[in-house]
Amino acid sequence: MTVRVLIADDHPPTRAGVRSALEAGGQFSVVAEAPSAPAAVASALELHPEVALLDIHMPGHGITAAREITAALPDTAVVMLTVSRDDTDLFAALRAGARGYLLKDIDPARLPLALEGVLAGEAALPRGLVARLIEEFRTRDDAARRREGPLAHLTDREWEVLHLMREGKSTSEMAAELYVSAVTVRSHVSAILRKLQVTSREDAVRFARD
Repeated sequence: MTVRVLIADDHPPTRAGVRSALEAGGQFSVVAEAPSAPAAVASALELHPEVALLDIHMPGHGITAAREITAALPDTAVVMLTVSRDDTDLFAALRAGARGYLLKDIDPARLPLALEGVLAGEAALPRGLVARLIEEFRTRDDAARRREGPLAHLTDREWEVLHLMREGKSTSEMAAELYVSAVTVRSHVSAILRKLQVTSREDAVRFARD
């Protein structure tokens, strides 16, 4: 039985190339193509593909599509296919539920193998990004060991917001970086202030630095 795949990318030649690479061996069948995140979500909800292969920087944003598809269809393996080597995009994709993160310069012949690995429970990540991912978790573990007092009660997302606050990011900038709404960011900030028992963002940042 062939594996049904949804391809979402706003560049038609890219979609055509990916379709050709996947269908060449007969293991995969592309059941839908989408040029945007909303279209990708709609197609996924209608067709329930085994794999959703999503570009990150398409209209509506692939991270948003990944989050919605994985929430509604946990059995669909979401894999990002992108040109971005940015750590922020990688971590955002994994937080959104993506099971793989592939770069568009991948050898077309290796694309089916990578997706077969994902379906078998393997992580599909470029070698160059694996080291960054490991370092990120090491850094988080070190930070977790240093947490004491009120800071220990912050969730991982609240720690991310606090980190962005330390960088001087505005609410809108934090929302864009975390792929959430400004309302959600303000909710996290309020929770941080309450847990740290401070009254302003500046006090929260000062508390964390101390």
